[in-house]
Amino acid sequence: MPRYVDGFVLPIPKKNAAAYRRMAQKAGKIWREYGALEYRECIADDVKPGKHTSFPQSVKLKPGEVVWFSWIVYKSRKHRDRVNAKVMADPRLKMSPESMPFDGKRMIYGGFETRVDL
Repeated sequence: MPRYVDGFVLPIPKKNAAAYRRMAQKAGKIWREYGALEYRECIADDVKPGKHTSFPQSVKLKPGEVVWFSWIVYKSRKHRDRVNAKVMADPRLKMSPESMPFDGKRMIYGGFETRVDL
């Protein structure tokens, strides 16, 4: 069965990494509670600036920041839409933009249909 994936790339200030991880752990539990099949948050370990493009360049990485790559897996896009509607309405995730441990304007995200699933 093909899956649907939401993917994210975002810059996290290194000084906020622990706060972001706590926020992600909380969010992940909520996403899973509402039906997401997988929730993953990964910190960059081997990503270098490229000549034309790269993970660091994609988020305009600044000194003192690190790239995080994240994804959430769903049964389908329809399932994703249902899960996300519940997650976005959940008061446990309400935060003001000022209290976020990252700059949301530099986050890259999107939904993807799975084409190869081994």
